[in-house]
Amino acid sequence: MLHVGLDLCRARVDVSVLDPMGGRVLTTTASPDAGGLASLAQRVSVLPGAGEVRAAIESMTGARFVRDALQGIGWEVLVADAARVKGLAPLACKTDRIDAWVLAELSRRDLVPAIWLPPMGVRAERERARWRMHLVKHRSMLKHRIHSTLMTFGVPAKVSDLFGVTGREALARLGLPEPWASDVSACLRLIDILDGEIDDCERDLRRLGADHRYVPRLMTVPGIAWVLGYTIAAEIGDIARFPTATKLVGYTGLCPYVHQSGGKDHRGPVTKAGPKYLRWALIEATTHACTHPAYRTRYQRTKTRLGRQRGPSVARVELARDLAHAIWHMLTKNQDFAPAGAVNDLVA
Repeated sequence: MLHVGLDLCRARVDVSVLDPMGGRVLTTTASPDAGGLASLAQRVSVLPGAGEVRAAIESMTGARFVRDALQGIGWEVLVADAARVKGLAPLACKTDRIDAWVLAELSRRDLVPAIWLPPMGVRAERERARWRMHLVKHRSMLKHRIHSTLMTFGVPAKVSDLFGVTGREALARLGLPEPWASDVSACLRLIDILDGEIDDCERDLRRLGADHRYVPRLMTVPGIAWVLGYTIAAEIGDIARFPTATKLVGYTGLCPYVHQSGGKDHRGPVTKAGPKYLRWALIEATTHACTHPAYRTRYQRTKTRLGRQRGPSVARVELARDLAHAIWHMLTKNQDFAPAGAVNDLVA
């Protein structure tokens, strides 16, 4: 077996090939496209011991394409967690060629900290949900820019919905000087375009979510409607890859940083180690879940205990962890949300 380390950047892939004894067989570069990867595979195929090839590449943009292309050729390709690779092999001198050699050596020693890569269907689900969030983010930026322009000229927003019919009529009567008037008009046109695109996305999410095995069940959780349900289901993927509820909570990145040494135990902020979109969806769900009888008392107790400054944010994170626990039990046991059961599981 040959072990290949791949260090990817925008322009090329640095490649290091090792034999089972750690001897360096080939050091080269390749283009990070289909043709370049096929050429690389052909060059490796003529090397001694190339009947079986295992490659490792760090997780980054483009790594999944490289992995899919090489697996289609017949290689075994592992995508490594970049932070854990750095912890396993800290380097005094770091270059792309050395990084490729480190990945090949980790593969040879069976130490690659491989991450789970979702299949194409799950990737498509995530892309739909994330694209909607991207559009909503840009629409919010345009609305904030209009509000900022009004503040610049000391004009208060006297209507509840500045972007409804009444609000737009009020904007048209302001008589702002140029170029601010043109900027506001352009922002309104772009908002209309984004509204149409977001409506199309939500229509697709609603249609696809109805057939998803997780979304209808997730919608029984307080605070989760079909948009958040589809987002959470897509980001979780297969619930079977989490053996316990604690593993799912750890994946969300909502657990506090812990550093223990001897008798010292230091707890820091949340790790934010998992997908930010899953954290966003769970935190959004707490807006309504905090009023549910299953969580209201604990939420208010934490909020009051920590005070006005830190209380609300910490209580929301704590509630989001509780929701993640409940979601694991629901999806694992194929049961709808049950307030009493959720509280007992979480307390236990």
